[in-house]
Amino acid sequence: MLPSKLEFKPIENTFSLKGHIYETLRDGITSMNIYADDAELKLDERQLSEQLGISRTPIREALARLEQEGLVTVIPRRGVFIVRKTRKEILEMITVWAALESMACRLITEKASDEQIASLREIFTSFENGQMQAHIDEYSDRNIEFHQAILEMSGCALLKETADRLFLHMKGIRARTINEQDRANRSIIDHMHIIEALEARDAELAERLSREHTLNLAAHIEKHVDYLD
Repeated sequence: MLPSKLEFKPIENTFSLKGHIYETLRDGITSMNIYADDAELKLDERQLSEQLGISRTPIREALARLEQEGLVTVIPRRGVFIVRKTRKEILEMITVWAALESMACRLITEKASDEQIASLREIFTSFENGQMQAHIDEYSDRNIEFHQAILEMSGCALLKETADRLFLHMKGIRARTINEQDRANRSIIDHMHIIEALEARDAELAERLSREHTLNLAAHIEKHVDYLD
C-alpha cells in the first residue's frame, strides 16, 4: 500500500548530491498516495533537512526543480505543498498517455525481437489463477512495470521521455485505482490480449487494445472517482 506521508533515510554526501536530493524527493512524492484522505501534502523544509541529514539550501534547490515539473507548488506565507492534479488534468494526461503507448505498441510490432515481447509475459507469471487481489500492492507494481516496459521496448527515446514526464503525475492515481471496481482482474486480461497481439505482430490490433486499455482508466475515473477535485 502506498504511504500517505514522506519518510526518508539520511543521504550520503556525494559529488552528485544535488541530483540525488532531487531524485529522492521526486521518487518519494511519486510513490505516495497523494489522493488519500489523510495524505500529508505540506512539505516541511526543516523536517526534510533532519530526515535527509543535509542542510536546507540544497533541499530548496530541489523543491524549485520539482515546482517547475508541477509536482509541488510554493504558496507565499503558507509553504510548499505536493500538487494534487484535478480530474480534468488527469483525464487529459491519460488521453495523451493512450496516444503515446498505443504508438509504442505499433513500434514494438515493427522493431522488437520475439524474446523482448516474450519477456512481457514474465512480468505476470506470479499472478496466475486469479491471485491479484491477494497481492494487490505487488500487482500494482507489476502493472506499472508492464507499461514502462512497453514504452522502453518501443525503441523511441523521445516517446518514452515524454511518457515518463506524464507518468510522474499519473503513478499515484494508477496505483490507487487498480484496486477499485475489480480493475486488477480486468487489467491483467487486457495485458494478456495486448501481449498476444504484439506476439502476432498485429500492429492495428495491438495499438487499438493498448489505447482502449488506457482509456478505460479515464472512463473509470469519470464514473467512479470522487476524490480528485
